Amino acid sequence: MELSNLRPAKGSKHNDNFRRGRGHGSGNGKTAGKGHKGQKARSGRTRPGFEGGQMPLYRRIPKRGFKNYNAKEIVAINVSALEVFDNGATVDVDTLMERGIVKNPRDGVKILGNGDFTKKLTVKANAFSASAKERIEALGGTAEVM
Repeated sequence: MELSNLRPAKGSKHNDNFRRGRGHGSGNGKTAGKGHKGQKARSGRTRPGFEGGQMPLYRRIPKRGFKNYNAKEIVAINVSALEVFDNGATVDVDTLMERGIVKNPRDGVKILGNGDFTKKLTVKANAFSASAKERIEALGGTAEVM
């Protein structure tokens, strides 16, 4: 037996492609599997969240807080992540994505100052923390805000 030869047990799978409402002999005649009367026997469905006229859950729960639609989603990276680059290299958002350090830059990239850092780099990002800028420039590199 191999994974490529595995099949479901005989009779365990049913084809759901049968014709409904084609007489009593078909086993699915008359009501076509919908039972007798009621909302689920009718055509058309209720909207999602409808609870039969009872006040739905999404309206019973109070609204809380505030969502700022103008907020920027900034991706933060520590200087220790920049250790993968060679001395004298120029690091920007594109090179960070190529190396897999940043998957989706969203609204910008900010460099933070945590971790070990020993390279002289030219770093171009949307923002820098004070400690990150200080550590990059202490080693002879430059921190440029794009």
